[in-house]
Amino acid sequence: MRKPLTCVEICAGAGGQALGLAVAGFIHVALVEYEADYCKTLKLNRPEWNVICTDVHDFDGKPYRGVDLLAGGVPCPPFSIAGKQLGKDDERDLFPEAIRLIKEIEPRAVMLENVRGFLDASFDEYRKHILKSIEMLGYDAQIKLLNSSDFAVPQLRPRVVIVAIRKDENISFSYPKGKMGCAPTVGETLYDLMAENKWEGAKLWAKNANKIAPTLVGGSKKHGGPDLGPVRARKAWAELGIDGRGVANAAPEPGFEGMPRLTSRMMARIQGFPDTWTFGKKKTAACRMIGNAFPPPVAQAVGEKIKECLENECLDSECEISLSRAVV
Repeated sequence: MRKPLTCVEICAGAGGQALGLAVAGFIHVALVEYEADYCKTLKLNRPEWNVICTDVHDFDGKPYRGVDLLAGGVPCPPFSIAGKQLGKDDERDLFPEAIRLIKEIEPRAVMLENVRGFLDASFDEYRKHILKSIEMLGYDAQIKLLNSSDFAVPQLRPRVVIVAIRKDENISFSYPKGKMGCAPTVGETLYDLMAENKWEGAKLWAKNANKIAPTLVGGSKKHGGPDLGPVRARKAWAELGIDGRGVANAAPEPGFEGMPRLTSRMMARIQGFPDTWTFGKKKTAACRMIGNAFPPPVAQAVGEKIKECLENECLDSECEISLSRAVV
């Protein structure tokens, strides 16, 4: 019998990556998250998780030395086209902390995700520096752009995923391939939620919402309430019959006319969360948590490949890295 593979996750957010990795078979021994609302969401959905609500700068990885996987969704604003793209000069850049924790924890594998902007030519030097820093700690590191829609997530959401495997494992990693065209349309995804209050126009709306969604955005903590992004994004949503100027509290009622707005539950489903995953009662906070999340199905697909890779070399009689070596 195989021992469970263990994971420490930093910048855990509302649990998108953590949920995907859990479904893939990883046992989280620690999840580190700075924002209180996100920590509450993690504990609300998974009371058994060891959620450490602290700044990652203050997190000591040494007690967790030897876990199987160090994962994290380091903040994307330093590399996002929606921001100033300051990269390493942005105070929110936590790649240096990820490197520190790789050194302290010495996990068998590393998984770090970020936005597509991290691959921009303007970040070539910094990106090479990050990968080289990981490799100098004894890892073979790879980087790849994955399209969430290739993993049945109904939106355009490209994500950059770095995976690194310890060289002394003597095993190679290959990314999941996904499948183009496998994602359902927005109409197929949301019809039942749009119709739950008996709105007569739900069926016609679903028929016309016959494409996948644009990328969901979480919005800035500093600016405004919940909506679906700037003018360009709202135009893309309007093509699907969605009013992106705000977020609704409930599905359309009978007699509703015009374009409906998404509820936070609808947003969560588009992001790949199960309907059982809750985000608290604050709509603005919920929408930001959802929009900033890593889609669980993508995290699951990558996690399954990492698990397959590690377990090929980690039979029960040989594997020394397990829960017994993680201090929680």
